[in-house]
Order: sequence, then structure tokens, then C-alpha cells
Amino acid sequence: MTTIIKQLKAWEILDSRGRPTVKARCELESRAVGIVSVPSGASTGAAEAHELRDNDPARYRGLGCRKAVANINGEINTALAGRLLASQQELDTILIELDATANKSRLGANAILAVSLAFARAVSQERQYPLYQHFADMQELPLRTLPRPTINLFSGGKHAGGQVDIQDVLLVPAAAQTMDEALAVTFAVYQSASELTFKKYGTRSLTADEGGLAPPFPDTETMLADAVETIEQAGYVAGKDVMLAIDVASSHFYQDKLYHLDHEQLSSAAMIERLGNWLSRYPLVSIEDGLAEDDWNNWPDLYARIGSQTLVLGDDFLCTNPGRIQRAIANQAANALLLKVNQIGTLSEAAQSCQLARSANWRVTISARSGETEDNWLADLAVGWAGDQIKIGSITHGERLAKYNRLLEIEADTHLPLIAWPTDGSQNNHS
Repeated sequence: MTTIIKQLKAWEILDSRGRPTVKARCELESRAVGIVSVPSGASTGAAEAHELRDNDPARYRGLGCRKAVANINGEINTALAGRLLASQQELDTILIELDATANKSRLGANAILAVSLAFARAVSQERQYPLYQHFADMQELPLRTLPRPTINLFSGGKHAGGQVDIQDVLLVPAAAQTMDEALAVTFAVYQSASELTFKKYGTRSLTADEGGLAPPFPDTETMLADAVETIEQAGYVAGKDVMLAIDVASSHFYQDKLYHLDHEQLSSAAMIERLGNWLSRYPLVSIEDGLAEDDWNNWPDLYARIGSQTLVLGDDFLCTNPGRIQRAIANQAANALLLKVNQIGTLSEAAQSCQLARSANWRVTISARSGETEDNWLADLAVGWAGDQIKIGSITHGERLAKYNRLLEIEADTHLPLIAWPTDGSQNNHS
């Protein structure tokens, strides 16, 4: 593949929280065009690539992205327009070298990622290939399955104003054979949850950043118990038809080497035991960020305690960063990667992170962010990169549904099966 960029153009748009983000257009000499919007996170890891914001308190409370947009329209366009490029890797290498910082803070990871993705979409148009096929070809992967969705049911933490400490309880429609069936099952459970929360807490179906319901749970235990109850009220068997996953997001309640959870102060060892207790009582097939991102010494103990029964999934802990992933592999600290492309800033680096995880026989969950747009490229990425799971959010809000509806479209076009669950030969049975 060789191609020439004719022009790059960008502008500021708003994400699903009403905050600014970046949209970019890449036009090739062949007249193929790729237009992409990039997301933004709320629960962000300290090691994430740096989003460039304007820091003008008089406009969007400093969150504007005009500087990032100007960098695309100016310096990045000047460097790339008219340039013959042989691959996505070559483009991304130029962007990284042009920025010349460790965390992409000069040009902005939001600017760099927008160009990286827009170029990929333009090249897929030039090749007249679906975007998912182009992504698969980038990693020389066959198209075999669709990722199984993990779908927000209840939210807390930074996604929902902190009314409960942990961030999300998610549904995993484990018995579903198709994406269509998985979403139908989720709809039934979500409606059951809406009815339960209204009856139990008097709350209407008001939702958090990613569409999860957010009633005033008194503690995490109640949140998990209510999730199981809603599954059963919808007519399914918890632990067989539908499993649960949790995003603990422990970094956000970790202070002075203690976990401030449910009005208690827990040591790392006590936090591990708490997670193990939840695992023994609830059908949890994935536990994300069970410990804080900097609690490195205790992640191997967490993995030793629960790793044979569930996915020990790293988000803030790993930040889709090849260096952190390599360290976690060496330390036997996890067995799954939550892959967020904007945590690292280019497609090529995200592909490297994905390949590293695969080399250790880890599972990979392709994830959206709390601040999303109506763009659906994430669905194509999860299919093309053979994601085991995809984490988009709930089945409400248009920016979430854009990705689910794209998965349904890909399913209709390709007839790819939904990946089997569990994928690692282990299962935490609850019935």
C-alpha cells in the first residue's frame, strides 16, 4: 500500500458529555476521504497519553480543543500533505517523531489519534474495503468472530457522581449465540433493572455517562445483589444465561495505601480478599482494575488469588501502554487487557499493545470511553482486531447505539458468529 495525503483538516465538536473533542478529515490524492471523531475519558489513568486542552477558563471551563485542532490544520498538515506513505506504521511514526514528547503532550494525543484514525478510514475507502477488513489486514488477522459485548447495567464512581465507590456493574450475555440475541437479552434485563430501581429506590431511569442506571445504592454488595435480581426477574439464570463483570476503578478510592471502599479502609490484602469474596458469591467473569494503577506489588497477589476463575483486566493499570503491559506479563499481574486506543494515541501503538497481550495468551477487551461521539469506528476495530469482548456502554444513548448498530450491520453482512464464552477454559459457575 502506498498513498499520498492531499490535505488534513480538523474542527472542534462536542462529545456525549457536552465537552469538546476533535474531528478530523483526511483526503488522499485518490480523492478517498476518511472522517473520524475521537473520544475522551473521564476515568483516566495517570500513564495515558496527554489530551491537549486550551486551558482557557472563559471557554468550556478550559476544556476547549482549539489548540489540538490548530495543530492538525497547521503543523501536522504541513508535515504530511503531499507525503508518500507506505503504511499506517509509517504515518504513525512520523506523528510520534513530530510531537517528540513521551506522552504526546506537545501536539496532543487527541490531535495525533484523530489523524491516525482518519488516515486509516481514508485508506480503507481507497482500497474499497470495509473498515473492519482494513483493521484486520493491519494485524494480518483473519475475520473469525464478533466480540462478545459487556454492557453497563449499573454505574457509580466517576461515571455517576460517586454515589457508590466502584464504577460499573456490567452484563455479559454469555449464552447468546449472536449479537442480535445478546442485545435482546440485555434489553430485557435493563428493563427489569429500571423497574426494580424505581420500586426499590424510587428513582426513574436517569443514566450515568455511559448509560448505566445510577440509583443510590447503599454499598457495592447491594449493587451486585440487585444486578443478580434483575437478571432473574427478566427470566434468565444468573451465572448461566447472563454473567456479570465489574469495573472497580480502584485508583479513584485509593489513598495513603488504603482502599476507601463502602465506608471501610482496606489494605491491599484486604481488598484482594474482598474481591475474592465477591467472586465466590456472584457470577463475575471479569474484574477490571481491582487494585490501583500504582499498586504494582500487589497485582501479582490479586492474579494468584482470582486469575484462574475470572479475567483480571487492566485499564488504568495498563493504559494500553506496551511498557506497562510487558511489565505486567513479566510479573504475572493480569490476564486481560482493556484496550483504549486514545490511551496510547496511535493505531500502530495500540496494535503493538494488542499483540503483546495476545503473545501472553491474554484476552483483549476493546473499549469505548465515557466521552464518546456518534462515530462507529470502534465496532470495526473490535471485529478487525479479533477482540474477545467489546465494552461500549449501555444500550441507551445514541453515541453507544451507533457502535452496537454497527456491530449488527457487520453481523448481517458477514454472518460471523459471536465469540464463545468463556474463552479461556475457566468459568465461575453460579446457578
